[in-house]
Amino acid sequence: MALSGPPAGAQAPVRDSLAPRLPDSPAPSYTPHRVFDTRKKQFIDFETLASRLAAADLVFVGEQHNDPATHRMELAILEGIARRRDSVVLALEMWERDVQPLLDRYLAGAASEEELLSDGRPWKNYAADYRPLVELARARSWPVIASNVPRPLASLVSRGGLAALDTLSFGVRQRVAANIACPEDEYFEKFREVMGDMSSHQPGTSPDSSAARLLRIYQAQCIKDETMGESVARAWSPGRLVVHYNGAFHSDFRLGTVDRARQRAEGAKVLVVTAVPVPELDQLEPSKAERKRADYLVYVLAPVKADSAGR
Repeated sequence: MALSGPPAGAQAPVRDSLAPRLPDSPAPSYTPHRVFDTRKKQFIDFETLASRLAAADLVFVGEQHNDPATHRMELAILEGIARRRDSVVLALEMWERDVQPLLDRYLAGAASEEELLSDGRPWKNYAADYRPLVELARARSWPVIASNVPRPLASLVSRGGLAALDTLSFGVRQRVAANIACPEDEYFEKFREVMGDMSSHQPGTSPDSSAARLLRIYQAQCIKDETMGESVARAWSPGRLVVHYNGAFHSDFRLGTVDRARQRAEGAKVLVVTAVPVPELDQLEPSKAERKRADYLVYVLAPVKADSAGR
């Protein structure tokens, strides 16, 4: 998959009128927070976090999709990396693979933002929460990778299982990772725990049919992880940093997308960040279980809401 952004030495693209000016400082993206280093078991300052992330090869930032404070912190993280490193690729779960050509044209100045939003199927919170990340990358001529599998293909698998992929044409099949593995392992157990008793979603169904439905939904989860992992690995090369934003479940415990990317990007230094909205910051004591979620826990001051598709 070709990386987006103009080639080195090319004339800077003309910005359309909707592209915002970059802030002179990261202050607009500030939100009250505390950062916990789970390996050293201590709180650290934000600039230390940004410095360590900038020295990695692959960085995964896990979010709760519906939390504004988390999104402000995500922009601050990308700004912090930008102050330290030039060779960066931004990758987003929120854009789907088939949108990549349109996204590339937008980044190069060959398509308007109106076209991108009209034809790119952006998430409903794109303007407020993800557009600042894309515009930061665009201003620096960084590639932006649409990493996720198209939603209709994930839905196809959730209805018909992995065998449904065999019905796709060659061109459409390219929008999904070439290699798919979906073992019923630790990740599956965590997925089942999060999803709960599937029988409650389908009154009148038997336990066997509920289990089969859960498995199909898990397989749809797997093709998302495999496709995002493959997208991240393809975008990476030694000397380049890929920063991927995704729902926290895809990267927590280095499972899901992180595991799939690591298998494909041998030798890459991987760091995982999980944003955790909390109602107060002064009495934080990360539990042993929570410390296993990521290399860095970024607590942000926000009302705690139910996860909006962190999967």
